[in-house]
Amino acid sequence: QVQLVESGGGLVQSGGSLRLSCAASEDLFSIPVMGWYRQAPGKERELVARITIGGSTNYALSVKGRFTISRDNAKDTVTLQMNSLKPEDTAVYFCNAQGGRWEYWGQGTQVTVSS
Repeated sequence: QVQLVESGGGLVQSGGSLRLSCAASEDLFSIPVMGWYRQAPGKERELVARITIGGSTNYALSVKGRFTISRDNAKDTVTLQMNSLKPEDTAVYFCNAQGGRWEYWGQGTQVTVSS
């Protein structure tokens, strides 16, 4: 079982930046896809960004150009750099690890963007 621990959430003003980190309990070389998802109150959880072991990335259209996902396989850490934050980015952000038939979730970290 993979344990994921997020950090870096908080309160920021519109236009500001935050950096989220996810520390994995397992070697990232064994995890094909790492991602960040978010869930706002009353809404379904949605993909924000994901990155493969080879470094290929995908982003939600709403964050493309503002957010950057990266993974450090040597440090077993995945980072989400969030710039130009908007109030609509307010949500709980979850780290996710996916393999062929399995996936694991972190406990989530709150991001609140004030207008």
